[in-house]
Amino acid sequence: MRIAVIGAGDVGGTLGRRWAQLGHEVRFGVRDPSRGAAAVKGGDALPGGATVVTPVEAADGADVVVLATPWGAVPDAIRELGAAVEGAVLVDATNPLGPNLALDVGPGGESGAERVQALAPRARVVKAFNTTGFNNMADPVYGGEPTVMFYAGDDAEAKSAARALVAALGFDPVDAGPLSRARELEHLAVLWISLAVGGLGRDIAFKLARR
Repeated sequence: MRIAVIGAGDVGGTLGRRWAQLGHEVRFGVRDPSRGAAAVKGGDALPGGATVVTPVEAADGADVVVLATPWGAVPDAIRELGAAVEGAVLVDATNPLGPNLALDVGPGGESGAERVQALAPRARVVKAFNTTGFNNMADPVYGGEPTVMFYAGDDAEAKSAARALVAALGFDPVDAGPLSRARELEHLAVLWISLAVGGLGRDIAFKLARR
């Protein structure tokens, strides 16, 4: 799969590096691609199959575009991508967090993912990779069992592509429903972060038990 990762911080760098190690073609879209591997968090060198280019170059022809920028950079990132994400599977891995972990919600309670969809109306947005830390993206297995990764979206084909990327990393992929469920997933992200910084540390993860 050809994967564009827009943003190369802890989350984007971890996700992209892992997918590249698994054999996917990964292009990191960053503002200054001349920095090369130094622009991508997670190591001194890039895995084979990973390159660093501009955001538009990364998204052009990609099977999946993963948005992993800080929330404040989302509008500019989508504006810059423009037509490159029209019709594309756009996975929103961001969280609209303000001071003191307050969620920045829309006037009608809209999630960040719903606002991403409004900013890129012709993209097929799926919410995923926002409910845990980048350390769990590097290794999602606890006690020999996968931890859960929820995803939500309105397009079945786009959700299938996101599910494949979730499963490839070793998570237990669970369809949380339509994109509006991103509202709950963003609250779940706040819970994980508050627990992690509140004393439990980053080595915690959620599991979904089934009977």
